[in-house]
Amino acid sequence: MTNYDRAAQFAPFAALTGYDSIVEETARLTDGRPILDEDEKHIIDVQLRELRQGAVRRARISYFVPDERKRGGAILRHEGEVAAVNETLRLILFADGAGIRIDDIVEAELLPDGEEDPR
Repeated sequence: MTNYDRAAQFAPFAALTGYDSIVEETARLTDGRPILDEDEKHIIDVQLRELRQGAVRRARISYFVPDERKRGGAILRHEGEVAAVNETLRLILFADGAGIRIDDIVEAELLPDGEEDPR
C-alpha cells in the first residue's frame, strides 16, 4: 500500500454533513419585537403627521425586521430624505428607494435638512 493510500485511511470524516451549519443557525441570536407603550406610539404618530404634512423632509427611523429563518429579528436604522408617507399601504418611502412599514417602526427622529448621523 502506498503512503498516500495509507494516509487516506486517517482523513477526517464528516459523518453528519450539515450539522455544523445547523449548530451555527441555532446559536445565532435574534432580538424580540419591541412592544411600544401608548406614549411611544403617540410620539411616532405625531412625527409621521409632520412628515406627511411636509414640515420636515429628513428622518432617522429605527424599525424591526423579522428574521426569515427563526423567531425574532433585528432592529435596523435608515436615514434619509422622506419622499412620501403612504397611509393606504402603511409605508414610509425614502428618496433613495427604501420603504419601511409603518407598523414596524420602533423609533423615529426628525432631522433638520443637512444633518447627518454623527455615528
